[in-house]
Amino acid sequence: MVAARPNLRLILQATMLAVIFPAVGCADEMGTPARQGGLVAKLEYCKTCHGLSGQGYLGYFPMPRLAGQQPEYIEAQLRAFIERRRTNPIMFNVAHVLSPSMLTALATHFRGLNPKPFGGAPRGSIATGKKIYEEGLPEANVPACSACHGMEGKGHHEIPRLAGQLYAYTISQLTGWKKERGQGSAVDTSAIMAPTAHNLTRSQVEAVAAYVSQLQ
Repeated sequence: MVAARPNLRLILQATMLAVIFPAVGCADEMGTPARQGGLVAKLEYCKTCHGLSGQGYLGYFPMPRLAGQQPEYIEAQLRAFIERRRTNPIMFNVAHVLSPSMLTALATHFRGLNPKPFGGAPRGSIATGKKIYEEGLPEANVPACSACHGMEGKGHHEIPRLAGQLYAYTISQLTGWKKERGQGSAVDTSAIMAPTAHNLTRSQVEAVAAYVSQLQ
């Protein structure tokens, strides 16, 4: 069973690409990105993975919550996918056909959504996660998450909202930061997270992920 998991992962990725690629190929937005029809069509593609209200998706591949996210952060990360500073083949193929004005329109749309978080994280570690989030771990050179992301976890400009983010997605990002991010030479504000994520133990990552997942 363990040996079969990579094959299953490839099959699922291929299935997702098959859904997304035809949609990208038939897009008619390129010339007039501000057109409402173009935006609506793109949002339909986003819903395939990120949920009807941008709330994320709980599945074999946890898809991040975009609802309430800082527009500057969404735009910055979409550009990172386009420029391959974040290595995600699905998001590259979705994002590289988007014009700058469409990036802005999509980011603005998701900023205005506010569904309730899924929650569901183990509650036993929330108190520990709250302490790390608010106070950091000075002995491990981990600053307080709240120093950048705010006490409510809502972020600011290119600093992302963490409040309500899916538990499993936050864990995957913090434990695999270097696998997807920080490629290329362009400076990204998220680069500051590399040493922070590296200095957190798995249990500490899970505690922080549990805490932010239930913030609204």
